[in-house]
Amino acid sequence: MRMACAISGMVAVHAKQAVFTALAGVPGIVRAEVELGRAEVWFTPGTTFDVAEADLIAAVEATGYRVTETWALKSDLPTFHDPD
Repeated sequence: MRMACAISGMVAVHAKQAVFTALAGVPGIVRAEVELGRAEVWFTPGTTFDVAEADLIAAVEATGYRVTETWALKSDLPTFHDPD
């Protein structure tokens, strides 16, 4: 699962590192890209949107910033299955 969120209050570069560090500590997050005001996060396969959203919001808000919106993103490029 891949999702993104808008984050309010991130106005300095050190905010990126604080949010990234918080996300890195969440079990199930395998990758995160953080920019000022936004984060994109990849979760382990099988993670539901509700669980991913709750974990993402809790991690970001623990740093003192506020998640204002979350949304699911399409997975990376599809893989092809060889029927043979």
